[in-house]
Amino acid sequence: MMPPGAPGGREQRTKPAFVVVEDAAALAQSLAERFVVCARRATAERGRFDVALAGGSTPKGAYALLAAPPLAAAVSWNQVRFFFGDERCVPPGDPQSNYRMAREALLEPLRISDANVFRMRGEDAPAAAARSYAELLRRELGTRPVLDLVLLGMGPDGHTASLFPGTDPLSDDELLVRAPYVAKFSTYRITVTPRVINAARHVAIATAGQEKAQALAAVLEGPFEPITYPIQSIDPGDGDLTWLVDRAAASKLTRPL
Repeated sequence: MMPPGAPGGREQRTKPAFVVVEDAAALAQSLAERFVVCARRATAERGRFDVALAGGSTPKGAYALLAAPPLAAAVSWNQVRFFFGDERCVPPGDPQSNYRMAREALLEPLRISDANVFRMRGEDAPAAAARSYAELLRRELGTRPVLDLVLLGMGPDGHTASLFPGTDPLSDDELLVRAPYVAKFSTYRITVTPRVINAARHVAIATAGQEKAQALAAVLEGPFEPITYPIQSIDPGDGDLTWLVDRAAASKLTRPL
């Protein structure tokens, strides 16, 4: 089956792959298996696997699968380094913290060393936290940071990471990490910019549910409007892009995946 064309006829540098599964549980399984494939490839080729984790229910389900048999034994966890794509401006113990979710679902069950976890400091002033994380990425991953895998989701409004509608997602792209004010939540967020995401060797976007169907159809089949649908800015130049969606999210697509 052929994937939809690029939005609005836009020529993409990367031809995305599309995987459609039955439901949210199958989506979490598919995402976890994708993580394992990327981890094994990176550790075999470079002796290390650098991944940016995402928040959300599907990643949480995938993390739980990765932390349990049989997948827990499929990865050399001491060779994995964990980064984050975005964070809420809360302390690390807050229930809203992406780091806390990942720690409870994945990092603690696998007894990951703190030395291998690079969290965003949501408890700090947002702008300072963004600058600090950009410096960390350059220090750990090079002046042009390259991650092996970036995990992303998509909201019903077409946002990804903490790149929300209403602002050009490519603004201040060279900063690598931004601290945008998100009016709909009346708060700041910390997020990597598309430059970081698009430099990755692999990007996996997982989205599930009927409430995502309208946005997914607009993103994949509508015009290129990244200010309205920031996720359209995701187009890794030298890497691979995979969309993982369930049938409910894909239900409004007019062209088959």
